[in-house]
Amino acid sequence: MDKKKIDRINELARKSKTEGLTEQEKAEQTALRNEYRFAVTGNLKSILENTYIQTPDGKRHKAERKR
Repeated sequence: MDKKKIDRINELARKSKTEGLTEQEKAEQTALRNEYRFAVTGNLKSILENTYIQTPDGKRHKAERKR
């Protein structure tokens, strides 16, 4: 996600607190927030897929997802 979109999210959040948003701005804010959320969770999943745990005996095990 680029800096312009993050700045726009922050701008809409400030406007929401002071003046309120129009329906169009609320829809834009929701779409931008969802895009940001998906970007963050995607990055986190990528990091966790490449995470290994090292035991005291020196063996490395790939971190597994809890179910």
